[in-house]
Amino acid sequence: MRLTQIPNTELQVSPICLGTMTFGTPVDQADAIKLTHYAIDHGVNLIDTANIYEGYTRYIGSPGGVVEEILGKALLHRRSQVVLATKVGMKIGPSSEDQGLGRKHVLGEIDRSLKRLQTDYVDIYYMHKPDPDTSVSESIEVFNEVVEAGKARYWAASNFAAPQIAEILRICRERNWRRPVALQPPYSLLDHKIEEDILPLCENEAIAVIPYRVLQGGLLTGKYVQGKAVPPNSRQIEKPEWTLPLSAELFDKLEFLKLEAESKGRTLMQHSLLELLEHPAVVSLIAGVKRTDQLSDWITAVE
Repeated sequence: MRLTQIPNTELQVSPICLGTMTFGTPVDQADAIKLTHYAIDHGVNLIDTANIYEGYTRYIGSPGGVVEEILGKALLHRRSQVVLATKVGMKIGPSSEDQGLGRKHVLGEIDRSLKRLQTDYVDIYYMHKPDPDTSVSESIEVFNEVVEAGKARYWAASNFAAPQIAEILRICRERNWRRPVALQPPYSLLDHKIEEDILPLCENEAIAVIPYRVLQGGLLTGKYVQGKAVPPNSRQIEKPEWTLPLSAELFDKLEFLKLEAESKGRTLMQHSLLELLEHPAVVSLIAGVKRTDQLSDWITAVE
């Protein structure tokens, strides 16, 4: 699988990134390790996780850490083969201090993440979401300290709006601090708001975009057909709050996109992935899969 350089880094990544939010539940540890090894063996070298991830059972304030522990076992003896990313910032406990991008929380969480992942460093450390209770300068400074300490090679941001990214870049220029090398926003053919501001900003500033929810919870795979039963074991059955509700308007959009795909000689899934990858700022797409055959479909689509 071809690799793309993340601008201003030494990192080269595959166009598919293995997402791990389903690890733990419904993907148990054994299957998660199998899926991770399958990804690596088939050229997927970017793996994305977060300190909060623990599958479908997670809730606001749950302790997290489950997926990082699974990956620590999966990547034993294979760490050098992957570009590994994790995140911090979401609430992972009952206290108001168990969240955010403040110095104490970030420095404590990076050490806990590294211990669970059984590694000395991550390649990319993400601010998982903006923290209204901590100054942006403090957050940037502590992420720079994490990089300087060798615990992360680079830092990045997830779920930040364009004005917030612009402010981060302004502060980095003024303080001569390391800039974020990547941004992780939601992006799909059903949700393309970032084309208005985030994508142009990232292209101009040479920031890699690594979007999630690119198939909109499976809606863009082509398996949902109006008038037919919802497929068993699908996101609509298992975790409907993580995807869009099925409606006549949604099916109209899917039909339009299917016709658009056919006009280019593509399946709906292939079209949904390739259209995003064709943007110069997008370097990799996060695949939220549960089985090796699903990941195989992704690989076939982009190759």
